[in-house]
Amino acid sequence: MSQADDQDHVRRYLEHAVALAVQNVADGGGPFGALVVTADGRSFEGTNRVTLDNDPTAHAEVVAIRTAASGTASFDLRGSVLYTSCEPCPLCLASALWARIDRVYYAADRHGAAAAGFDDAVFYEYFDGTRPELLPVAHKELPTSDLPFDAWRSNPSRTDY
Repeated sequence: MSQADDQDHVRRYLEHAVALAVQNVADGGGPFGALVVTADGRSFEGTNRVTLDNDPTAHAEVVAIRTAASGTASFDLRGSVLYTSCEPCPLCLASALWARIDRVYYAADRHGAAAAGFDDAVFYEYFDGTRPELLPVAHKELPTSDLPFDAWRSNPSRTDY
């Protein structure tokens, strides 16, 4: 595929993600849409369902990744590309990393989202280490702390990921 064709595909998929987001607003959801396109060309959509499902993790990207994983019957989405209407937040980026997505393209950026009332800049600050007070996390080791890992290592029928 030539670079011009590739850029045309990117544009078309991003336009589709934006259209999903606009339709989702009309349907009562948040203004975010995404799709995962697998290496073999299959496309799996997701829209923001946070308020519709009362699920704070139901971001469009996460929903698209869940749909793709289910549709491909695999948690490993290597070779796939995530197209999203807006710059992915840390939750969505982490989800793409766990899914082994190859690349992410987005249309609007986090500043546009902030102007619309979706300001997750504080989360980026938390992960940058400048706002640890937002969510204190403490390590408290137990004598049994490693038992789940021991059980995992000794399970011959485990599925590694």
